[in-house]
Amino acid sequence: MTVRAVIGVSTLGNIWPCIRFGMSVSFMSVVLKGKIMFDLIIRGGSVVDGTGAAKYVADIAIQDGRIVKIATTIVAEAKEVLDASGFIVTPGFVDIHTHFDGQATWDDLLEPTSGHGVTTVVMGNCGVGFAPVRPGKEAWLVQLMEGVEDIPGTALHEGITWGWETFPEYLDILEKRNYSMDIAAYVPHAPVRAYVMGDRGALNEPATADDIEQMAKIICEARQAGAVGFSTSRTLNHKARDGEPVPGTFAALDELNGLADGLVAGGGGLFEVAPQGLEFDRPVFLSEVDWMADLAERTGLPVSFAMLQNELNADSWREALEVVDRVNANGGRMHPQIAARPFGMMIGWDGYHFFQKRPTFIALSEQFSGDDLRRELAQPEIKARILSEADDAPDASKQFDGIGTFMQNMLDKMYAMGDSPDYEPGPEKLVTNMALAAGVDALSFAYDLMNKDGGRSFLMLPFFNYVGGTQDAIYEMLKHPATVSGLSDGGAHVRMICDASIPTYVLTHWTRDRNRGPKLTIEEAVKVQTHDTAAVVGFTDRGVLQEGKKADINIIDMETLSLGFPHAKDDLPAGGRRLLQTATGYVATIVNGVVTRRMGADTGQRPGRLVRS
Repeated sequence: MTVRAVIGVSTLGNIWPCIRFGMSVSFMSVVLKGKIMFDLIIRGGSVVDGTGAAKYVADIAIQDGRIVKIATTIVAEAKEVLDASGFIVTPGFVDIHTHFDGQATWDDLLEPTSGHGVTTVVMGNCGVGFAPVRPGKEAWLVQLMEGVEDIPGTALHEGITWGWETFPEYLDILEKRNYSMDIAAYVPHAPVRAYVMGDRGALNEPATADDIEQMAKIICEARQAGAVGFSTSRTLNHKARDGEPVPGTFAALDELNGLADGLVAGGGGLFEVAPQGLEFDRPVFLSEVDWMADLAERTGLPVSFAMLQNELNADSWREALEVVDRVNANGGRMHPQIAARPFGMMIGWDGYHFFQKRPTFIALSEQFSGDDLRRELAQPEIKARILSEADDAPDASKQFDGIGTFMQNMLDKMYAMGDSPDYEPGPEKLVTNMALAAGVDALSFAYDLMNKDGGRSFLMLPFFNYVGGTQDAIYEMLKHPATVSGLSDGGAHVRMICDASIPTYVLTHWTRDRNRGPKLTIEEAVKVQTHDTAAVVGFTDRGVLQEGKKADINIIDMETLSLGFPHAKDDLPAGGRRLLQTATGYVATIVNGVVTRRMGADTGQRPGRLVRS
């Protein structure tokens, strides 16, 4: 890569390094007489402004955290100049589906999301969170989040420093912290229900009219305090660690409508839903879409819901979009959230895997860890012993303790991810097909695949969005004008997925690397996760590169932009493990006019703040 230096200008005699990023970095500075007009100028980049308009080459001037000028050439001085020639310049990505509710109380960097060009996140999704909370009920909320979102309870217990009861008080705590990006929050259904109804709410008993009135009041107050919306979960797959479905799962329509009215009374905001039947039950899912449509039309609220393609009903998402189109044509606002790659889990020694209940593996994992454990597992005699054993009975008190046995029956759905992460593999990479070609048992072959790369390799098990072994349905979803890219689950499912990297994937796979079907334009790929996501939540000050908007910006080298292979890191509180996925090619990420990452590395700057509605 060519390395150039640019000149920073200061009348104060200070040295302002202005960097042209490359494999190495050179610094030049000069002091000239004259007035500093801007804090930062980005020069000569190909601007993809987030609106969907064709990219164009321009300079961008930033002052006091805002874009103040965009022009072909800006003749002015600045404290810092970033040479973006040969790179694209985009708005910062807005991720509206994360679960940083606990992590945000102890972590100002918010990895892994911060490494993928994201400059704003919204948490409190799927009806779970940590406010409001009755004193003494904090542990109950932890086990709820642990069960639903697979975040280690030990990490949450150690990491969260409680100090609030109400949702407004929770926001006040967050407002005192500085972050690498802006954060915002929905008020979640489950804590509200349990706060008002106690055990009746936690156990999903029907809400009375008085219960609904009290919950609606809390939601109204939360919205007035700055919540950007309300979230609820109705999927049967969302259960607390104690096995109970999430409070609100079976909420009647009078409760849902009453809570929506509370949101309206507070000033409006997004109504976010994890619907029932999404996974496999077409009639139930479509009935969910119908009541959400009625709610959107009656209240005028924007409604966003998770939408995935499943194997049993491969076209139910198309039927849902027909309802969405009708509602939106009549002035309503329904916006399905979609996953831009197969929705499932990764399988490897550092996460969940087939053999986690085999006695030999259990004994070894108690004795060894890290590379030592991986070396033991690579020994032929250890492999033979593990393969010969039966699974121990799962411990019902441990989250996903029996998932290994389940996965052994899914080998015909699993793919090898290859030497670089391939999320659209062909049938030749199915574990069963590879094992057949090699003339070996499929489970034995899967064991060997996990042992690749020193035992750090992963297999991919797509539950959704990969019917027929193709991402064609995802392409259609991404092209639909009402959908937004979401479902990253940043901060959650930490041993299953690395979907916080989806913003990078949208750019790499969907505009450049896909070879098994049509691609998106770079303008489309940027718009769906900047302008569109910001608009759904009601953020009018970001998501596009325009004069007067927030200076949340990415400078990206599309030639080198790539995803690293997922890897495990034991860096959560109490030594909790999570899977991370890094990216290369982000030349700079700017939040509120401040450079927070250079060439992918954290600068230590924390200009991010809580965003209140």
